[in-house]
Amino acid sequence: MAKKNSKGAKKKSRKRLFKRWKQLSFRGKLWRFLWVALLALFGFSIFQVLFCAVFFPPLTPLMVNRFVQQTKDPDRAVRFERDYVRLDHISQNLVNAVVVSEDGLFLYHHGFDVKQLKISYLEGKKGRRQRGGSTISMQTAKNCFLPHKHSLLRKAVEAYYTTLIEAVWSKKRIMEVYLNVIEFGDGIYGCEAASQHYFHHSAQHLTRREAALLAACLPSPLKMNPGRPGPYLNRQASVVQGRMATYGRINLDARREDLNPKYLKQMDEGLLDFLWWVISDGESLKPKKK
Repeated sequence: MAKKNSKGAKKKSRKRLFKRWKQLSFRGKLWRFLWVALLALFGFSIFQVLFCAVFFPPLTPLMVNRFVQQTKDPDRAVRFERDYVRLDHISQNLVNAVVVSEDGLFLYHHGFDVKQLKISYLEGKKGRRQRGGSTISMQTAKNCFLPHKHSLLRKAVEAYYTTLIEAVWSKKRIMEVYLNVIEFGDGIYGCEAASQHYFHHSAQHLTRREAALLAACLPSPLKMNPGRPGPYLNRQASVVQGRMATYGRINLDARREDLNPKYLKQMDEGLLDFLWWVISDGESLKPKKK
């Protein structure tokens, strides 16, 4: 009897919902649909970030995109090399190399280097070639969750995911995922696959030079071969090695109170400060004279 009453109540509830839906105007239905879609996307993004806080992503949008490109191009080999490894199986040399090469203030910021974003923005306005303003956290968010298409919408979603992973993951986890999903060549993903492909040994045994070569190829991984470096890549790797000697060991376990206060102060600004700067001024890095 109780089961029948329960089924009857559910049917009545569904009928009421359907009746309310029919009574809504077109605009009301559209708003309701948009809200439900936004809530679903928000919930899915939270699930993605929580899942990848523990597990590596089975595939990334870039991996799928590259595979499609390879199958459509008869002159391009179809390759998929990937081997996820934990951070304690990755050479400290590579951690040092990618930080000094890609994001020297990785330990200090909360996902965004606002000064570099401002410089990149100003150079873009002047029509110059823009410097890379992306941090390792931003690159990790992009490589894990988003296609590599240049648009304002993608940049906005990238900023959202960057904020999420900085809030949920540790710096150690961000670095671990980054080194495992980043592209090191056409169809070569992650440092273990790259190390095996180019140097024929595990990422755990990368030398300082090999790590510097891998880090130096990251801006253009489809154009450079760390296993057979040309003059340009060799020069860039030497620059990275020089910075590695200056920076020393990057301690991913460091507490914020143990970091250099000078650089911590530089990271006081966040993404909202950058957006406000763009809206209110966006013309100079220097404060206006009164």
